Amino acid sequence: MHPGMLAWWHAHRPHGGCGNGECGPEAAFAQGHHGGGPWGWRGGGGGGGGQGGGDEFGAGFGVRRPLRFLAFKLDLDDSQTTALAAILNELKTERAQAAVDHRRTTSALADVVAADTFDAERAKAAAGDRVKSAQLVETMVTAALGRIHALLRPEQRAKLAYLLRTGALSM
Repeated sequence: MHPGMLAWWHAHRPHGGCGNGECGPEAAFAQGHHGGGPWGWRGGGGGGGGQGGGDEFGAGFGVRRPLRFLAFKLDLDDSQTTALAAILNELKTERAQAAVDHRRTTSALADVVAADTFDAERAKAAAGDRVKSAQLVETMVTAALGRIHALLRPEQRAKLAYLLRTGALSM
């Protein structure tokens, strides 16, 4: 098998190649094999079905697999799961917009570099747009955490804090 195909094959196996049971859902999630997450939120990784995303904004939490992971780990009831799905979907949308903004500012910076003369004002404006987009994502994540906090019971919040502290879930 070609070395490039071997890497692809390994990344697209259940649990990112941990099909022999070497790693459980926590390890696979923490390693980013399940699409990353706005918590561990590496973006763009493989196998996420568009749920994660590997961008400099920390990836998208997604809705499908991270939702199932959290619903199981936190023992969420149906109403909590529905509310959490809505929160995560909003974050996913905002992170996708941030990724679009990042590509747009990258293109603008490339145009500045490609020009015959360097336009510092255009470069500064593009960089400023990138910062604004990152700040908006940060604001949305903070607001989402507040909503999640209000949604969970104390024992569920303790479990969520444990997942964050151990790295099974990251922000």
